[in-house]
Amino acid sequence: MARHARYDRKVALEKAVGLFWEKGYHGSSMKQIEHALDMRPGSIYATFGSKDGLFSEALASYAERGGREMAAHLEQYDSIVDGLQDYLRTIATSCGPDTEAPSRACMIVKTLLESSNTHSELAAQANSILAAIEHALKSALEQAKGRGELIATADCSRLARLLQAQIMALRAMAERGLTSEQLQALGDDMAAILNGYRTHH
Repeated sequence: MARHARYDRKVALEKAVGLFWEKGYHGSSMKQIEHALDMRPGSIYATFGSKDGLFSEALASYAERGGREMAAHLEQYDSIVDGLQDYLRTIATSCGPDTEAPSRACMIVKTLLESSNTHSELAAQANSILAAIEHALKSALEQAKGRGELIATADCSRLARLLQAQIMALRAMAERGLTSEQLQALGDDMAAILNGYRTHH
């Protein structure tokens, strides 16, 4: 029985991610949550404690998936810098008008912007996730530098922050309804930032 409940929880979380990513915390009513998860209010509260609890778990699940995707992407490349450049291009193309994602904007960034003045706990969670992503980027850059892929003067902390700012801005730009070609060009331009730090072009 317990195993079945765990599986149901995972499925429910995936559905919650879809709803919250599209509509945000405040834009998702309990009625919409019940409908999306196909669960009664009592079951939702018994499983997740509250709307806040459900959203918090959904946000963490979304972030974990993103982290796994980045790690898996970098593993495909012999060069970390090549992997990062292609990862930036992939993010750009995944934000296009043909995407099946619930929203072109990042759920973490949306949460941070939506809840900064209304829901400090969720804003703090989003902030700590973004800090962890920045740290993951920094670690990858430091590894690349250690391998001699980046110039010795490259400041990995600063560069990681710049890349994260680019990713966040790209996701926001995609909401403006840019074409796939425009987003692809933005991805190429973002990737080109790293060329200035490479030991060989």
